[in-house]
Amino acid sequence: MIQAANIHKYYDKLHVLKGVDLTIQKGEIVSIVGASGAGKTTLLQILGTLDKPEAASAPSLVIDGEDVLAMKDKALSRFRNSRLGFIFQFHQLLPEFTALENVCIPAFIGGKTKAATETEAKKLLDYLGLSHRTGHKPGELSGGEQQRVAVARALINKPAVIFADEPSGNLDTASAENLHKLFFRLRDEMGQTFVIVTHNTELADMADRKLVMSDGNIVAGI
Repeated sequence: MIQAANIHKYYDKLHVLKGVDLTIQKGEIVSIVGASGAGKTTLLQILGTLDKPEAASAPSLVIDGEDVLAMKDKALSRFRNSRLGFIFQFHQLLPEFTALENVCIPAFIGGKTKAATETEAKKLLDYLGLSHRTGHKPGELSGGEQQRVAVARALINKPAVIFADEPSGNLDTASAENLHKLFFRLRDEMGQTFVIVTHNTELADMADRKLVMSDGNIVAGI
């Protein structure tokens, strides 16, 4: 599903990623752990095509059979919208829109029709136990409910892989545990691939594989 090689990243003179290589299989749940500053989020952003590695180091990044580093900006944006899903610590839901409308946004950006999109969004919200909350805005939802809306939004375009950055970092213990179980249910029932940056040891240890980062490199778990 993901093959990355020789991924370097500098911010000014700071060498954040130092030649990362990794392979992630379809349907695999991989956690990325390490101390703050180890390069976890930078790596996730590059794998998710939100940032680019240093071209001078001749990196390679293939996702779902596509050479994403060879894509021009417009094609890369289309690929990101249609094939990748994202879940963040703070949900990133738009407060003026309902749960249903928030879930629909990536599909609308991708040019899908309103009727088909809303039907799929309602199915996802029902699957996630939120069928009674479709008309509620984020401010009317609990933290766990907001994060499940964010999961539905990440799934709406049936992505090849979902990238999650501290997805349970803003949740209470019970909500975090439910979210972790949900990821494995999605993998088992939908074949979903997850790459998860987390400080939550329970989630990290549940993953099929735990990659440990230190000083810009993966030092264990490959």
